[in-house]
Amino acid sequence: MTACNLLPVQPVNPEPQSAPIEAAIPPPVAVPVPVPVSLVSDPNQEALAQTLRGYQSAQLLASSTESYGLWHLPLDLTRPDPYAHYPDDLYQVLRRNLSFNLDIDDKRVATQLRWYASHQSYINRVSDRASRYLFHIVAELQARDMPLDLALLPIVESAFDPFAYSHGRASGMWQFIPETGRMFGLKQDWWYDGRRDVVESTRAALDYLDHLQKMFDGDWLLALASYNSGPGTVRKAQRKNRAAGKETDFWHLDLPRETEAYVPKIIALAKLFKTPDAYGIVLPEVSTEPYFKIVQTGGQIDLAQAAALADMELSDLYLLNPGYNRWATDPDGPHQLLVYTDREQLFTNNIAQLASNERLTWGRYNIVSGDSLLSIAYKFDVTVDIIKDVNGLKGNLIRAGDKLMIPVASEKDTFYALSADSRLKVKQNAPASSNLTRIDHVIKTGDTFWDLSRQYKVSLRSLAKWNNMAPRDTLRPGQSLVIWVKPGASDSASTGATLSTSTSSSAENRQVVRKVGYVVRNGDSLYRIADKFNLRISDIQKWNVVSKYLQPGDRLTLYVDVTNIN
Repeated sequence: MTACNLLPVQPVNPEPQSAPIEAAIPPPVAVPVPVPVSLVSDPNQEALAQTLRGYQSAQLLASSTESYGLWHLPLDLTRPDPYAHYPDDLYQVLRRNLSFNLDIDDKRVATQLRWYASHQSYINRVSDRASRYLFHIVAELQARDMPLDLALLPIVESAFDPFAYSHGRASGMWQFIPETGRMFGLKQDWWYDGRRDVVESTRAALDYLDHLQKMFDGDWLLALASYNSGPGTVRKAQRKNRAAGKETDFWHLDLPRETEAYVPKIIALAKLFKTPDAYGIVLPEVSTEPYFKIVQTGGQIDLAQAAALADMELSDLYLLNPGYNRWATDPDGPHQLLVYTDREQLFTNNIAQLASNERLTWGRYNIVSGDSLLSIAYKFDVTVDIIKDVNGLKGNLIRAGDKLMIPVASEKDTFYALSADSRLKVKQNAPASSNLTRIDHVIKTGDTFWDLSRQYKVSLRSLAKWNNMAPRDTLRPGQSLVIWVKPGASDSASTGATLSTSTSSSAENRQVVRKVGYVVRNGDSLYRIADKFNLRISDIQKWNVVSKYLQPGDRLTLYVDVTNIN
């Protein structure tokens, strides 16, 4: 363009080209010969110097106008699309919109990338699960104008398993612990756990991540580190670096080992999904169409009935609605389900024609001497509150000979294979093919995972895993735990336990026990606090290191049956 502006050139009709433009090979360009300094400085050689300058100008003009025959053609500013050879699927949408810096040269990223690149089967397994939920996550991220890189976070958290449960009590695809889940509006009760709800947990996770990135001035890597280890941990590491005159970005912080690997995993996955063929990985295709739609149920409904209304397998309905713990939806809501996109209208039409008495199957129970609401609830795998609500009972008093209406599952237990109880039984019976002996231990007041692991000489982690729990979960009196011991080990450790060759286990005790943080107030005493929460003073002392006299402002940890507080 400079030559065009500076040099007057007569129009020329270019010769027709016989080969494509991109194949044309220009002739060698003559490089102008500089005028020797000795000629310029010698007055006797001025004529020769002017001759050389003219020759140099002629060479420059020739080289500048050499391609003039192509100047009339439109300028092509397009570049080859580096992703054109990939399928036009949902991963392509991610690939074109990844925004994190993927040029980080850090050995932690390289280590994680090598692992992912050498496990094609893992990528296949994760993609299969992700295909149900990824469209919704990407759509939510786009609606909030958040980085699409975050759509890969459930791979690190749970491998896109909505039923995942960690030893730290984190649950669901986004791995919320109970406290953080409640902080972000995730309901958790006997019927339903919002931490596993696909739509609700995604909403809460993105709310939390957005909150964290604002806390760290838009630094998404620090937000991700905080999602893993807590913002307090990250801020503490920053203060330490700041005091030492060091950088305070993620890559320079001294964080817990898990967190130091956490962010590199996300960067490694982004690099892998951006150019999978560079690492020898083939990504399964994931549709760019929505996988599910939200439908309204209008109230509680048996999930087997709902699956029939949507013409879906019950196991598939559970995979889209993993938040429901039991055989039916929560009577107090949410009153909605996810169904396949193409079944939305079918379900809506069918449920509109469903009579109210067909939503649940009801059983009539004759009360006998010795029954209590707790024993009846235990027998039918429901809660005391449900029996009281259904039968209009205000208190706990019942009389032999009276009848109670009990909601019951419309199918056998095995039909609800992905309910909380069924998944627990699978876990509890997993070692049955080994040479271990099964023991059913009924929890007594004061029992802990630590004490039981020592009593039965098993590892703490295994004991929790067999019962689909975390080592820090609360044990409730009356609850039944399955313990697998070596032959002979049960002889000396059978107190409170029953040897069993059966694959069935007792139903859960229906106490609703929660961990409560209590701040001591003026006038409080151990006796007063124990009476208020229906606890024993010895239990409060066991859970806390307390002096003889409590002081206002002291903090106590209590494990309280929230349905039985004075």
